[in-house]
Amino acid sequence: MEGVGGGGAHYNPRTVEEVFRDFKGRRAGMIKALTTDVEEFYQQCDPEKENLCLYGFPSEQWEVNLPAEEVPPELPEPALGINFARDGMQEKDWLSLVAVHSDAWLLSVAFYFGARFGFDKADRKRLFNMINELPTIFEVVTGTAKKQVKEKSSVNHGSNKSKSNTKVRGSESQGKQSKALPQKDEEEGLDEEEDDEHGETLCGACGENYASDEFWICCDICEKWFHGKCVKITPARAEHIKQYKCPSCSNKRSRP
Repeated sequence: MEGVGGGGAHYNPRTVEEVFRDFKGRRAGMIKALTTDVEEFYQQCDPEKENLCLYGFPSEQWEVNLPAEEVPPELPEPALGINFARDGMQEKDWLSLVAVHSDAWLLSVAFYFGARFGFDKADRKRLFNMINELPTIFEVVTGTAKKQVKEKSSVNHGSNKSKSNTKVRGSESQGKQSKALPQKDEEEGLDEEEDDEHGETLCGACGENYASDEFWICCDICEKWFHGKCVKITPARAEHIKQYKCPSCSNKRSRP
């Protein structure tokens, strides 16, 4: 199949770092399908069609397609027939199911490359530890990762809830950021905890960690944080938004 060939035939990661980069690209693509692009993904998974699979590519793109025709396939295949279960359960449960299978597929592809290119015990351990630092697709899709951060931060920052409608972060929006997050020079005693919270805050679109030099915005409906670039919101535009709704929440509202 053309798409899968593009994911494996012309590109073979050979080092731990290359396999991890491949993993992150495929993961980002699948997270897009299940979050920011969920409306399109939902429509493509028509139960009337044949067995369909969700593929993620190193280029951070995703595709819903039929499985590879060659047997055995060049790369391990994702879960087959995800479209058949779509209308038989709640949408969020179906997306969670696809997310779990997607996590399993990503691990199988990563360790397939590891086996193929002779990773030893230390390499495999290093690869798994790098992968394990990222939240799973399931954790991102269900919001579990965000809840864990919230539970931890509520102990230290329970009284610092933002009063402004639209919460933003980043070096370009210090004015609003001060409402959403305590500034370090004001609360030096919380420096360590603040670092922890920042380090574990995850973008609801790509799942990557918070970085202080990037612009972030928070959805006022689901309270997930997003990179501005992931949801196409600039700091200037955020200044004029009274209540921000992320793509996923917007889609839920518009679907009949």
